[in-house]
Amino acid sequence: MAVWTRACKTGLLELLLRERWVRVAAELSGEALSLTAEPGGGEAAVLNGVVNGNAEAAPGCVRRVRVVKAEAGGLGISIKGGRENRMPVLISRIFPGLAAERSGALRLGDAILAVNGVDLRDATHDQAVQALKRAGREVILEVKFMREVTPYIKKPSLVSDLPWEGAAPHSPSLSGSEDSGSPQHQGPRDRKVIPLKMCFAARNLSMPDLENRLIELHSPDSRNTLILRCKDTATAHSWFTALHANIAALLPQVLAELNAMLGTGGAAAGGREVKHIAWLAEQARLDGGRQQWRPVLMAVTEKDLLLYDGMPWTRDAWASPCHSYPLVATRLVHSGSGRRSPALGSELTFATRTGSRQGVEMHVFRVETHRDLSSWTRVLVQGCHAAAELIKEVSVGCTLGGQEVQLSIHYEGGFTICREEPGGSVLFRYPYERLKMSADDGIRTLYLDFGGPEGELALDLHSCPKPIVFILHTFLSAKVTRMGLLA
Repeated sequence: MAVWTRACKTGLLELLLRERWVRVAAELSGEALSLTAEPGGGEAAVLNGVVNGNAEAAPGCVRRVRVVKAEAGGLGISIKGGRENRMPVLISRIFPGLAAERSGALRLGDAILAVNGVDLRDATHDQAVQALKRAGREVILEVKFMREVTPYIKKPSLVSDLPWEGAAPHSPSLSGSEDSGSPQHQGPRDRKVIPLKMCFAARNLSMPDLENRLIELHSPDSRNTLILRCKDTATAHSWFTALHANIAALLPQVLAELNAMLGTGGAAAGGREVKHIAWLAEQARLDGGRQQWRPVLMAVTEKDLLLYDGMPWTRDAWASPCHSYPLVATRLVHSGSGRRSPALGSELTFATRTGSRQGVEMHVFRVETHRDLSSWTRVLVQGCHAAAELIKEVSVGCTLGGQEVQLSIHYEGGFTICREEPGGSVLFRYPYERLKMSADDGIRTLYLDFGGPEGELALDLHSCPKPIVFILHTFLSAKVTRMGLLA
């Protein structure tokens, strides 16, 4: 097990909350991330040269602001007020990434006095909405900041507006430290404490990050996501590295708790020790051939590779993975840099292929660091080989030349084909070194040629031959590796 050093950090970041960037003081410890709302942080205070993407403005001064809409997306603001409410038309929300935020010249609490020359000082709310809709691609706004109306614009609360569940339940088996439950609100300040155990720190996964300064933190149940924005790329890299390292440092504790909960002989565990568990991203194919990465939790036991949508804190949850694949019928087929990403450079990916009765099932995964890639490569290759030595032998009924037979492949002894009857006589027995060729038709037939007088053997397995083919390759790979050669 790798030894991880836990990092401690403090600093000012921005948190995406109710579609607004809110300034927070972040404090990272070994087991948790604390976020505290900064005074004025929900009222468009300047941070990193940005106020929810906007510049500072003095109260009372009329400003003329030019906003150009992108090809896709609107102006990117919400408004409140109007004549019927006895209030001016106010900007109540500025949406991240859209034209208003990119202009850097608007702020929450700005009163819109005119749109492209159309006076809105005495407009109703609906009249203001229609004027903004008719404004076209280039919009000229006359605005004035009115500090006295900002109480009417709700300040986001970290406590009430930040959903975060899925942490370890308080139980004898998986209680962890005292802050291992859901995030805590502590004291009179607007503060949230996020336990890091089994969270997933990622970059450029659920939200585009062209500036490369966002960090994503996904909850253990994968239902909630925190988006943090740093002042620059270097700061984002530093915070991400620290978060990732602290989460990884908690994995040995998680493994110990899981194995204690499942027990060596528990029915849910099947008597199989959990060797490794961690979050990564899986490539999903959408309609129209588009691809998307989504969080997935992978666990490797002595015999199986398991995939979950969320952390299985209980026996019942552990016993119900989304996918379960025998390691002995699985192999790593790619590990390294993938296609280029505009924000992160080269993606680090690996792929697995498993022989099943439905054919070959393939999954492509993305990791966040080179250390993760190295770790998963080692875990999967060594896990497949260890499973081969543990299982030792597989047998399958099939048909050869019109008679029912049984094919057995032994990790040490090689191939045996005997009649499918009690005490059935052995028809053929060959060691691995006699195998000259193996092939399959991908439907139901396995072909084996040992160079004997019988010639090529065509075995009808009555189902897809891929599981047996993959197991055979794993046995061979494990034997070659054990001999000190490269598989």
